[in-house]
Amino acid sequence: MADGAARLAVEIHGAVQGVGFRPFVYRLARELGLNGWVLNDARGVFIEVEGQRPALDAFLRRLPAEKPPLAIITNMESRRLPADGYRAFEIRHSNAAGAKTALILPDVATCAACRRDVFDPENRRRGYPFTNCTNCGPRFSIIRALPYDRPNTTMRAFTLCPACQSEYENPLDRRFHAQPNACPTCGPHIWLNGSDARETAALDAAAAALRAGQIVALKGLGGFQLLADAANAEAVGRLRTRKGRPDKPFAVMVRNLARVKTLCNLPPPAAALPASPAAPIVLLEKRRNIPVAKAVAPENPWLGVMLPTTPLHHLLLEKFGGAVVATSGNRSSEPICTDNADATARLGHIADKFLLHNRPIERHVDDSVVQLVDGAPQLLRRARGYAPLPVRLPAKTAPVLAVGAHLKNTVTLTVGRQAFISQHIGNLDNPESLAAFEKVIADFLQLYDVAPVAVAHDLHPDYLSTQWAKAFARRRNIPAVAVQHHHAHLAACLAENGAEGAALGVVWDGAGLGADGAIWGGEFLRGDAAGFKRVAHFLPFPLPGGETAIREPRRSALGLLWVALGKSALERDDLPPIAAFSPAEKQVLEQMLAKGVNSPRTSSAGRLFDGVAALLGLNQRIS
Repeated sequence: MADGAARLAVEIHGAVQGVGFRPFVYRLARELGLNGWVLNDARGVFIEVEGQRPALDAFLRRLPAEKPPLAIITNMESRRLPADGYRAFEIRHSNAAGAKTALILPDVATCAACRRDVFDPENRRRGYPFTNCTNCGPRFSIIRALPYDRPNTTMRAFTLCPACQSEYENPLDRRFHAQPNACPTCGPHIWLNGSDARETAALDAAAAALRAGQIVALKGLGGFQLLADAANAEAVGRLRTRKGRPDKPFAVMVRNLARVKTLCNLPPPAAALPASPAAPIVLLEKRRNIPVAKAVAPENPWLGVMLPTTPLHHLLLEKFGGAVVATSGNRSSEPICTDNADATARLGHIADKFLLHNRPIERHVDDSVVQLVDGAPQLLRRARGYAPLPVRLPAKTAPVLAVGAHLKNTVTLTVGRQAFISQHIGNLDNPESLAAFEKVIADFLQLYDVAPVAVAHDLHPDYLSTQWAKAFARRRNIPAVAVQHHHAHLAACLAENGAEGAALGVVWDGAGLGADGAIWGGEFLRGDAAGFKRVAHFLPFPLPGGETAIREPRRSALGLLWVALGKSALERDDLPPIAAFSPAEKQVLEQMLAKGVNSPRTSSAGRLFDGVAALLGLNQRIS
């Protein structure tokens, strides 16, 4: 043991597994002449290093400053110990014991180095659709348990060949302990359903199908996508008809940023988003006369654009050449398909061809959607690339499960100071969506091995999520806590921005059951996570037909006119929404409004916007 030697024990929490953290520690320790070990466990990364004090100080200083690009350190603690006589530095096997608090990294888009491998004629992974390393590839969509090691992922069925095993075991290789590591010899494969086309032939056939105007269902990273030639109006129209999505905009995928710039204005703050590791769909302003069918985003100045997220996408886009519509592989209002057999059954009436592979997807993960607000990115849909990274809370909390509302559902589980937010689940309108909702909850409880002490749900008693929460609470003998919809929005906004103390929350929304039993949605709430006071709100107006008004903005407009003009509102045939009603409809609506039958009053900003749009003659009915 050298004179003056000392030892450091270091504990690191955050997204530090599956990002090349252990080989980084190994290289840093060896560079500084330090001995000891590093390992993963269910909580994070643990290190012991031994050597001279200046080298130990440098180690502590450089560890957070030079960490791998995908690593996120939320907490790092160290303590000094007497030297123990370590003679080398080693990477030890993972330890599955202890509380499961390590952060699971989201699925990450293909890195530049792996893209080069895929298109390098001399590389053994040339053209291989599942190329990855510690800096990219699947994470959340394949993990089954913590710690994040290959046996705990859907890659456990694929035995590494000698060449891949050598990379996996070499701390100096960028594929060291890359859990999805694979190559054409030992990894997953692709094929075109119902044909002999495999590997490159399958890609060629899929590209030819797109050029012929056909719809291709592609098994991607976190589920299936439906692809069509974005320049082919007939193909896009056929996709809309078959999927039952008449108007909602589609996103498009293009090969590179240069192609993005030919379609949309790309302001500097937005330029880094499509090519980031998260690689979300980014909403950008369309250019004029672009080679994209108007039916892709009808009557919309914005276009959702994304870059290829996996080598499979890169290879297919390279062969096809143009832009493709890339939309979720599901029937309208259902979760995306993840299983080959399920996809061919549920999407058989939509897709002409299926590009499949045999790497199992453990859980569905949609594409994320981002817009720019005042030059800063704002998430509209939080899924691939972002979920399930947590929001850090100001203090430790007891484990609570929050099950979300009925529309655009997500769930959250608090563990310590972390609020783990699930991927986008969607609207809970059907058995398939409810099954996906239940699987996400089961995943979270299993991955983090916690027992919630309470379950939070929306105040609305008829939501499926509310009914599920109450049944769950009865089975577990724990409290079910009702949370007013817009108070939840206020609390979430405070948490996401790290704000503590009371604030004035301006919450403009479509609808939510209020504390007084009315439908709220244009609220000014003063409060914090613990409680609130409704200090102001928009003037309520009636919604003739109740929920029918969501699909018919003309009804919201009539409710506004009724408040302003009374019965005479129905005589204003010079206004588009009134002209849209037949005489028989007007008679029924007058009785409903006069007697207050099925005409709930609302302060909803969403219905207010709908009503104004109808008065301007934009849309009287929506899909």
